[in-house]
Amino acid sequence: AMDYDHNKALLLELQRAAGTGNDRCADCGDPDPEWASYKLGIFICLNCSGIHRNLPEISRVKSLRLDFWESNLIEFMRNHGNLWAKAKYEAKVPPYYYIPKSHDCMVLRQQWIRAKYEHGEFLDTGVCHDPCSAGSREGCLWMLGKGRRQFQKRQFLLSAKEGVMKYYIKESKVPKAVISVETLNAMFQVEKIGHSHGLQITYITDGQTRNLFVYHESGKEIVDWFNAIRAARYHYLRTAFPNVPEPELIPRITRSFVKEGYMEKTGPKQKEAFKLRWFCLDSQERNLLYFKNPLDAFAQGQVFLGRRDEGYEVRDDLPQKVWVKKKKPVITLVTPAREFVFICENDRKQREWMDALNGVITQL
Repeated sequence: AMDYDHNKALLLELQRAAGTGNDRCADCGDPDPEWASYKLGIFICLNCSGIHRNLPEISRVKSLRLDFWESNLIEFMRNHGNLWAKAKYEAKVPPYYYIPKSHDCMVLRQQWIRAKYEHGEFLDTGVCHDPCSAGSREGCLWMLGKGRRQFQKRQFLLSAKEGVMKYYIKESKVPKAVISVETLNAMFQVEKIGHSHGLQITYITDGQTRNLFVYHESGKEIVDWFNAIRAARYHYLRTAFPNVPEPELIPRITRSFVKEGYMEKTGPKQKEAFKLRWFCLDSQERNLLYFKNPLDAFAQGQVFLGRRDEGYEVRDDLPQKVWVKKKKPVITLVTPAREFVFICENDRKQREWMDALNGVITQL
């Protein structure tokens, strides 16, 4: 028992030790990790420990508090640790590769852990990751068809060199769409698509935002596609904006919506009936898009959000002559052209939407 308590104290001390990086999960950065891989010598969070548990050839996990730690394992942990592992396993992570955080979906975290420790993709082996070749990919993805009824197999082709992504129907020689990498974006949408590997691809066509919803049965394949799109985007941004510093470029490679969900909206005269719509807030493009259904290919409309000093404002009350039957929380979005009125499901959703909209209006 003395050994047990003494070793546990040593281990927890090691987890908090300054200059080791052990106070955050080695894989997703979550604070105060409660687990460790005694085969890799790293401290990890509960969620990441579950992924490690499925890789017994490479990793073996124990709880810092609940399991007994032998002295030789503690010595091993002392000689390794998170910063040591980062220097080894993340020596050559390309700038375009997406490094997931704790809030990211399972497939991203899973493939990041496998890429690092199982495939050794980022070891310092002198291999240079060229975004142009990494941004070229060809293969099949399952894509949601017209009418949102079923997913169909489609051939996709991505070329960073040509700056385009194309997809084909069946054996057709002519692409169904040629998408410019300039407006291409991709984000994981697991709940919305209803598949653990669901990816939403967006681009601009004829001035409108177009959505494609795709997935692949293989987690590795869909994450490789995602990072290939990022490599192609990075190659484009580097070429188009050679003087922009890297830290400013990276967040612009791909982006997720800052908020999504249902609200009700009325028309421009504010006398029309309120209709339920699915809203997506894109803070980078400063757009609030709205759809009849979450999986629609095209938005019904969008509202541009300028800055507060340009006359944009978010209020929690109604414009003077507007009357609402339902006693539900409202949002009035004031723009120089007109006022948009939305009804939220409850107070919490109203607050979340107001915070998100204000976040865009106050950003430079």
